[in-house]
Amino acid sequence: MARVEGRGPQHDEKEIAAARALSQQAAQVYREILDRAPEHDLIPSLDRIEAVVQLLGDPQRAFEAVHVTGTNGKSSTTRMIERLLREHNLRTGRFTSPHLQDVRERIAIDGEIIDQQRFVDVYDEVKPYLDLVDTRNAEAGKPRMTYFEVLVALAYAAFADTPVDVAAVEVGLGGSWDATNVIDARVAVITPIGIDHERLLGHDVATIATEKSGIIKPGAVAVLSEQHDDATEPLMSRAAEVGATVLRENQNFSVSQREVALGGQLLTLQGAAAVYPDIFIPLHGAHQAQNAVAALVAVEAFLLSDGRDWSATDNSREGTGLDIDVVRAAFADVDSPGRLEVVRRSPTVLIDAAHNPAGAQVLADSLEEAFGFSRLVGVVAVLEDKDAESILGALEPVLEEVVITRTSSPRAMAPDDLAEIAEDVFGDDRVTTFERLDDALDYAMGKAEEGGMIGGGVLATGSVTMAADVRRLFRVR
Repeated sequence: MARVEGRGPQHDEKEIAAARALSQQAAQVYREILDRAPEHDLIPSLDRIEAVVQLLGDPQRAFEAVHVTGTNGKSSTTRMIERLLREHNLRTGRFTSPHLQDVRERIAIDGEIIDQQRFVDVYDEVKPYLDLVDTRNAEAGKPRMTYFEVLVALAYAAFADTPVDVAAVEVGLGGSWDATNVIDARVAVITPIGIDHERLLGHDVATIATEKSGIIKPGAVAVLSEQHDDATEPLMSRAAEVGATVLRENQNFSVSQREVALGGQLLTLQGAAAVYPDIFIPLHGAHQAQNAVAALVAVEAFLLSDGRDWSATDNSREGTGLDIDVVRAAFADVDSPGRLEVVRRSPTVLIDAAHNPAGAQVLADSLEEAFGFSRLVGVVAVLEDKDAESILGALEPVLEEVVITRTSSPRAMAPDDLAEIAEDVFGDDRVTTFERLDDALDYAMGKAEEGGMIGGGVLATGSVTMAADVRRLFRVR
């Protein structure tokens, strides 16, 4: 009788041991990257990243790119762009930041985060060049490469090695001197610009817009979401300076129709090349519709670059745009983790990474439109360098009460300090404080259902770290 070979306990043990060893290698790589200047402590310059990519043979020139900046909506828009491009049978890369639970989330190929083996291998390939640039900088009395710069180098190397056809790339911070800006993207997308990261970007919208306009490259197409008046002039000036074509929301494209639907919203999008009716996206809020139309137009500009005069395009003509079935399929499959994401039912627990006043206002508007909570309790933690009073002020009208706590971030504001601000906004009787996030969530869930209340909910927000920590507590992957 022939012997049937099975996997057997020994085979399984070897696989488990190999997987454990690989996880340890990936963790060691991340520890080495973390040992560098942190993400919030940037050193504005392209010198270091330019030196590394030059040594690597300029991997960023091996693929096309769509580059995305702005203040809010960057990650969601980038994810939508990548999904649309992938549905058009292109090999795609996606670079976003920050991550929620695993640094590998930042680098995705064909919609899947880079696996541990590839992450380790790419780092091993790139590390000698990082070390060389670090050594040269040390000899010149200059700082070594930062955490974010290393991740950009890894992403571009991975995209070139795959190779991908096109990458959707989100700026980390700013634009001109952001490490991602060593690419020459032929489509630049700028989502709404507001006040954030003032220490690095400036204290007014015009200054911030000037910095972000640096991703608009000569001859590119610039897709501009609706902007504050103070942002418009710097963006248009930059486009004129480099000879870029400008497509503006509510002039060249728009959200024509929007209605709340089960699990998301149904849209009619007026693109720059055609009208796209009956587009379902499984995301909530007017801001996500705005992100969707910007992403759509970016992909139109990328795929339909057939010499057309965009400003003269007759949007009413059929057959001038993207395939409607492809567009519908892509948008129906988009996601945006940490953005109005439901992580628990009964009571419903929502997380949102809103971390500045504009983001908090958009969140408040979306809650009122998409969710009919009978009582909503907030769990809020804010980073020290953020405008906590304005964030809380935007949320106050939609929250019955607020529970103040802290997250795992070392930059989190002390709960007692944040509670003082919250009491000024909400009043003493609507503010409760807990040092531990899990205790805060337990209390908030109890308050949401207090007295047998049906339809109560909890909103955890205030920072990306809050969204990540709550996801981890509820074991969301």
